Amino acid sequence: MTQVSSNEDQMYWQRWIESRDSQAGDSLMRMYLPLVNYHVQRIAVGLPKSVSKDDLQSLGMMGLYDALEKFDPTRDLKFDTYASFRIRGAIIDGLRKEDWLPRSSREKAKKIDGVIERLEQKHMRTVTAKEIADELGLTEDEVQQSVTEGFFANVLSIDEGPRDQDDSQESAKFTIKDERTPTPEEKLLKDELVEQLAVVIEQLNDNEQIVVSLFYKEELTLTEIGNVMGLSTSRISQIHSKALFKMKKILDTIYQ
Repeated sequence: MTQVSSNEDQMYWQRWIESRDSQAGDSLMRMYLPLVNYHVQRIAVGLPKSVSKDDLQSLGMMGLYDALEKFDPTRDLKFDTYASFRIRGAIIDGLRKEDWLPRSSREKAKKIDGVIERLEQKHMRTVTAKEIADELGLTEDEVQQSVTEGFFANVLSIDEGPRDQDDSQESAKFTIKDERTPTPEEKLLKDELVEQLAVVIEQLNDNEQIVVSLFYKEELTLTEIGNVMGLSTSRISQIHSKALFKMKKILDTIYQ
């Protein structure tokens, strides 16, 4: 594919901003499509296989178009950064609306939570994924996957703001707030969550801390993390799942 020159980029932007030229808009959508692919891949890592990447791609494209419509070039903000927020926000809002976790997965997660509670009361300690798997006749990978899915479902729930009962506000679910400054309540909740997550992460082992930091802070893919740590992608995926399993257990204890 031919690389689009900087001059052509500017020409597309100028035509789009001045007259909302449809051909320029199409060219810009194609130009920034890799951003959508990037966020789809990152979000898909923690989702069950039943969630179609094509659906995530469609949601991401809606976020990209929304970013093109609302981007203000006079602000001191790169479009890539602005579009990333819009794309990720559109995908997450779409997942919330569709309730992406299947009923069977939710039932399995409930069973696992029940077994965890019973075994911890019996042994008076934190139980391992193997003990849970043995009790339910599952594999450790199945237990860790179920816990991971539940963890992401809880993150989506925590991240979800209050909904207006007015049906006219439905379309707002596909956008995110554009204010530069959070409200005092939002800042307080965010600071509290960050502090709690920091305490939780400190209880992970070294490899788990590295994977969590590189994935969520540095935004590397699992394959890139594997290259950094000299491990296979599947091994990094296992470490990532175990880290989320531990974090969910600790957070459950905090919120009990």
